[in-house]
Amino acid sequence: MPITIKDIARAAGVSHTTVSRALRDHPALSTQTKAQIKALAAKMGYVPSATARGLKTRRTRAVGVIVSQIDDPFWSEVLEGIETILHPAGYSLFVAATHRDPQREKEVVLAMVQRGVDGVILCAPQFSPEQSRWLSMYGMPMVTVNNEGAGDTPYLVFNDNIYGIRLVTRHLIELGHRRLAFLGNRLGGNTTREREAGLRQEMEASGLAVNESYIQLAPSSTPQGGFVATQSLLSLPEIPTAIACYNDNMAVGVYSALYQAGLHIPQDVSVVGFDDIVVAAYLTPPLTTLRQFKPKLGSDAANMMLRILDARSDSGAPLAPERIELRGELVVRASTAPPRQASFRE
Repeated sequence: MPITIKDIARAAGVSHTTVSRALRDHPALSTQTKAQIKALAAKMGYVPSATARGLKTRRTRAVGVIVSQIDDPFWSEVLEGIETILHPAGYSLFVAATHRDPQREKEVVLAMVQRGVDGVILCAPQFSPEQSRWLSMYGMPMVTVNNEGAGDTPYLVFNDNIYGIRLVTRHLIELGHRRLAFLGNRLGGNTTREREAGLRQEMEASGLAVNESYIQLAPSSTPQGGFVATQSLLSLPEIPTAIACYNDNMAVGVYSALYQAGLHIPQDVSVVGFDDIVVAAYLTPPLTTLRQFKPKLGSDAANMMLRILDARSDSGAPLAPERIELRGELVVRASTAPPRQASFRE
């Protein structure tokens, strides 16, 4: 059985109130008494009860984090940023994945409420507006990272998708590419729409027409999704000379499809990604991509959550709405080069 304050009190021959005060460094006790009781508590293996502490403070010192897929390399880096802020602040994390399943969303929301977490950081693309409203209905503070489907939210940390994809597109145009393809994610919500819009804006600004057959929405943002979408591009009479991908995960599938077709990167087709996950630098050739500052997305969201919780504790008044916008940077590697002169695939 867990050691309690009463167990320590019996062993020390003092009241449980004295033990409680000693463990909280109460000024009414002498330094020697507090040190002796703390040493005894440590020797007996006493661990403070987070539940009991939460009943007194009305805070459990736990924050829920909801992701779509735990194994997604993008969100794992965001989680790292969240943890670097919340752990030193004395918070535990409860992480749950929705797997893009509406029923699972409901179960995750209920689990977070039952856990009594102080707030939720939402890192789940396509998390439905309905489920977000449920969290709000339960009075659960919520910070959203990259808003792909949660509807309007007062607390948001996000990457400027249009700015990022325009950097990528401008890079390809400056290399001489005119036949540019975009592989979006059919489930990507606002993110896919914004990135497609940014590509169109940059091409229009350069006086280039968009070939609508080069705009492909893959069934997912996975390597398999990139592979399937690239096969559609390769079935066209005239293939693109450059492919801009929704994310680096899809670019992995693009590489595979191009190699299977006997095409070389970047000699035959240039490929660019988005996110700069760890694997991007280790592909052959290394992938040109838009680097998102993923740990900063997480740390900014965690700091925002702490400000929300502190405001509720200090005055009971909600924190004023906050939106933090981050801009990525272009990382040029060996997967992009000027196009060959030949217009048609041999």
